[in-house]
Amino acid sequence: MELGSILEFLENRSILVTGATGFLAKIFIEKILRVQPNVKKLYVLLRASDSKSAMSRFNTEVITKDLFRVLKEKHGGNITSLISEKVRVVAGDITFENLGVKDTVLLQEMFKHVDVVINLAANTNFDERYDVSLAINTLGAKHVLDFSKKCDKLRVLVHVSTAYVAGEREGLILETPYKMGETLNGTSGLDTDSEKKLIDDTLKYLKAENCSEDFIKSSMKDLGIQRARKFGWPNTYVFSKAMGEMLLGELKEDIPLVIIRPTIVTSTFKEPFPGWAEGVRTIDSLAVGYGKGRLTCFLGNPKTILDAIPADMVVNAMIVAMVAHSKNEGGHESIYHIGTSVSNPLEFACLQDYGQRYFQKNPWINKEGRPVIVGKVKVLNSMDSFHRYLTLRYLLPLKGLQILNSACCQYFQGTYLDMCRKIKYVMRLVELYSPYLFFKGYFFVCAVMMI
Repeated sequence: MELGSILEFLENRSILVTGATGFLAKIFIEKILRVQPNVKKLYVLLRASDSKSAMSRFNTEVITKDLFRVLKEKHGGNITSLISEKVRVVAGDITFENLGVKDTVLLQEMFKHVDVVINLAANTNFDERYDVSLAINTLGAKHVLDFSKKCDKLRVLVHVSTAYVAGEREGLILETPYKMGETLNGTSGLDTDSEKKLIDDTLKYLKAENCSEDFIKSSMKDLGIQRARKFGWPNTYVFSKAMGEMLLGELKEDIPLVIIRPTIVTSTFKEPFPGWAEGVRTIDSLAVGYGKGRLTCFLGNPKTILDAIPADMVVNAMIVAMVAHSKNEGGHESIYHIGTSVSNPLEFACLQDYGQRYFQKNPWINKEGRPVIVGKVKVLNSMDSFHRYLTLRYLLPLKGLQILNSACCQYFQGTYLDMCRKIKYVMRLVELYSPYLFFKGYFFVCAVMMI
C-alpha cells in the first residue's frame, strides 16, 4: 500500500485509542501525529477517575517520553498547540460499559465523530489474577466492540491481540479465527459467561470465609492458570486474550474487524528512531541479566525459534491494515500475524552469540566502575536437565541448611525462608515461560504481505 493513500485516509479522521499509556499505544500516537498532523482528533483513553487525573497521566506517562523527541523537534514551540488541538485525553476504563466514560457530552461527541477504534488496552501479565485478566482482556474487548457499534461513522475496529493465543501448537500456525467455545485440546465446556460466574462465585466464597487479601490474590492467580490449562492454553494471559477474540468474532455483527496478532514485541527498529523501548520487556530481561553477569544458566532449546518483531513494524502493520479494511462491509473479520519466525528466523543459540559479542565490545559497568566480563552460559536444553541442575545447585544445599537450622534452634530461619521463597519464585517463572522456551511453532505471515 502506498504511503500517499494512507496519509490521505488519516487526514481529517477521528481515532479512538484505548490503553493509551501502553508501549504500542504511545508509538501509534506518536506515529500518527508525526506523519499526519492533519488528523482531526486522537481520542486517547486512559484509566483514570476523572479528566484531571487522566491529563496528569498523559503528561507524565506519555508525552514526556523520549519517544516524542523527533515530533517535538519537528514542531518546536508549536508542539503544545498541536497536542492541544489534535489530542483529547479521555478518562475511562474498558472494564465498564461505554468504556467507563462519565462525561456524557464527550461520549456523544465520540459516538458522532469517531471513524476508527484501536483497542490496545490489555493486561500482559502471564501470572495475573484471573478476575483482572478476564475483565480487561476478554470482557474489556466486548465493551470496546459495544462502544464501536454506537459510533455513527465507524470504518473499522482494530483489536491488538497476541500470536501466542495459539498456545503450544507446533508447526505452521495459520491466521485463523477462534470460534466461541473452541479449545486447543478439544475439551468442551468453554464459555465466557460461565468463566465469569466461576470467578464471581469463587470470590464470594473466599470473602465469606474471611480469607486475607493475599490469599484471595494467590487463589485468583491459581484459578487462572488452572482454567487456562484445562482448555489447553499455557497461561492466563493468552487464554483471556483468546476468549476476547472469540467474543469479538461472535458478536461483531456488521462491524469491520481487524485482529492484529504480534509475536514478541521489541524496541523500535527505525521510527521515530532506532532502539526506543520502555522498561525491561520480555527478552530484554535476558539481555540485561546476561550483561550484568547475573545469568549463570539458560533454560531452553538452542534450536527454538525466537519470533521477535520491532514495535514500530507492528504499528506500521496496524495502520496499513486499518486503512486496507476501512471500506469493508458486512462484518468481515481479518486476522494478521506480525512476526518473523518464517521470514527471518532467529534461534536462541544465535541470540546468545550476539549477546556475548555485544557485551564483550560494550561491557556493562558495575557500581564499582568496573566492566562486567561475560562468557558463555550453561545451557539447560530440557526440563530434566533443569531439574537436575536445580537439585544439585540449590535443593540439596537447601536441605542441608534446613538440617543445620533445626540443629541450631532456628538460628538460620530467615536465610532458609528466603532461599525457599526464591526457589519457589524461580519454579513459578519456569512453569509460566517454559512453553515458549521450547516452542515448536512457526507463525504464517501472509495477510499483511497482501496489502
